[in-house]
Amino acid sequence: MGLAAYSRFRATASAAALAVLVSACGGGGTGASPKSGGVLPQSSGGARPVVGVIRDSAKRMAGSEARMSAAARASHDVGSSNVATADPPVPRPRERPCVVQLFANDTFVDFSQHVFAYAPPAACPGPWAKVVFDGDFSVSAGRQFDRTASVWVAGTNVYFGTTAEPSHSFGPSWHVERDVTDLSAIFTKSSTGEIVLGNIVNGTYTGVISASGKLEFYPANDRSNGGENAGGQTNDGEHGSDNSAPRVPDAVFPLSGGPLGDNQYIHSPSEPLTATYTFPTNTEAAYLDVFLQSQGGDEFWYTCFPNDLAQKLNNCGNTAFREGEVAVDGRPAGVAPVYPWIYTGGIDPYLWRPIPGVETLDFKPYRVNLTPFAGILSDGHPHTITVTVYDNGNYFAANGTLLVYRDRGASTVTGAILSDGTSAMPNPAVSEGVTFDAQGNARGPISTTSTHPVTISGYVNTSHGRVETDVRQQITFSNVQQVVSTATQFQQNIKQDTAVQSDTITTSGDDRGRRVREQKDWPLTLDYSYTANPDGSASQTTSVIQGKNERIDAHGRGEESSFRSELSNVVTSSDTLNFAADGTYGPSNQKSSQRYTARASTGYCYNKTITSAGGVVTGSAGGGC
Repeated sequence: MGLAAYSRFRATASAAALAVLVSACGGGGTGASPKSGGVLPQSSGGARPVVGVIRDSAKRMAGSEARMSAAARASHDVGSSNVATADPPVPRPRERPCVVQLFANDTFVDFSQHVFAYAPPAACPGPWAKVVFDGDFSVSAGRQFDRTASVWVAGTNVYFGTTAEPSHSFGPSWHVERDVTDLSAIFTKSSTGEIVLGNIVNGTYTGVISASGKLEFYPANDRSNGGENAGGQTNDGEHGSDNSAPRVPDAVFPLSGGPLGDNQYIHSPSEPLTATYTFPTNTEAAYLDVFLQSQGGDEFWYTCFPNDLAQKLNNCGNTAFREGEVAVDGRPAGVAPVYPWIYTGGIDPYLWRPIPGVETLDFKPYRVNLTPFAGILSDGHPHTITVTVYDNGNYFAANGTLLVYRDRGASTVTGAILSDGTSAMPNPAVSEGVTFDAQGNARGPISTTSTHPVTISGYVNTSHGRVETDVRQQITFSNVQQVVSTATQFQQNIKQDTAVQSDTITTSGDDRGRRVREQKDWPLTLDYSYTANPDGSASQTTSVIQGKNERIDAHGRGEESSFRSELSNVVTSSDTLNFAADGTYGPSNQKSSQRYTARASTGYCYNKTITSAGGVVTGSAGGGC
């Protein structure tokens, strides 16, 4: 019996195990394609190459002081059992922001619709130096599943994550924040927003979830404009700053469940996340931000077996490999690897109290560069963007946002694909070494590996000449499992790694050889052992090391075109659950830690470590370097 199947068995077999492993539940939705057009404000100006996109993002990060909300400033008190993460706050400018409250103290006890009205901040009409979403969540003490939560403005996602689980005596609270400056185009007009957070409250599941959310708009304020911002502050003396507006996407096109938002729920490899739009005729660059959240039978996809072995050992199937495949009008356009998020009810809830897994409460999207297709997207005809999940075993909650930069010096551009050597699907290799003895006991290794190269080149004829974009990626995946299964024992030791190396080269007549190299490494080590004893008691020991390591090196003509950044986010957790014959249970040797480090050539530096034992914080050190 597989790890996921063992957990489901316990969850139905005894009341004690109801808390052991629960799935993140989606907020519901129709899964319909968007029916409204993208947000497209009028603008004028120059071009937007990939190096510039990265440089402006770096400027927003490094040019901002580490000003943050009170919730994010709060230290992790030693001895606290509340949610604790080492994640860095979004750096903010020193200027006073205009705040738009989206919703306040909303409670979630069912799957009803929660909508709100959005209006741009009158005192800060834009452009903005930075826009930040702030969310504060809590769940009352009792029993409750981890739930999937998302927030939408004009059908576009501004937050996506899951909730923490409570204990019978403690209700946790937590804070999330996301830099949404790239979505500035949707914030220039009034619209309707939606919170999707389905929950069930009854005699068994008693935890009530509450949430508040707001947007903070930091006005752009060059010293050359006189220095006074919307809050009446001035940029002089000690508090001065050059708080200029970055170049942001000119148009934003959501891939969501409808005009208000919500995910699309894709249940098979042939069912895509999809949207069809007619794009601006002067599209010069395009990027797709993708979220692929595993749910249902695929929640623990990284533990799954090949189908023949899955049937024999009662585990999830389709192998331990999932991958997002991006296409434009059915033509391969890129790959979106799936990050193995583990939710706060996953495997053993005590693993994630008080420190959750990597990005569990605040997912980060994967960005796919679609700029080679800019010439095609600009032809004035409708184009369909799709994302499918290879070997989807039912199901994924998915959404995306297409960010478009326009040639502000021309009303139309032309272009085409020069070459596309990307295969539509990967071709993973699976090796099964599990053998069965006469008693039906199973033992042995399973290996699943995949390599998916991406090579796409395209050009666009712009107001400043012909610009060619060449994207070359190597996406590699490996999942190696050692399995032992008997009548009284199940062991599953997993070592998994997803690695991406991406090189993007942009050339034009006046600026040759701009290169961006991005490297991503997502390791996961999971060791699981469940033993049933003759007296009816049992024990389950789990240890998890989950990481996200990423680096960007950008080089172009001139010092300002060069940039380097790197981050490392690692969560380590372990626990032993002891089940008594009478149905009572409890953890032992429960401990965890998180270390988050990040730095950039612009001067940004962050380094923080937190530790816990017995369900409470035992240490918190670091922050800004």
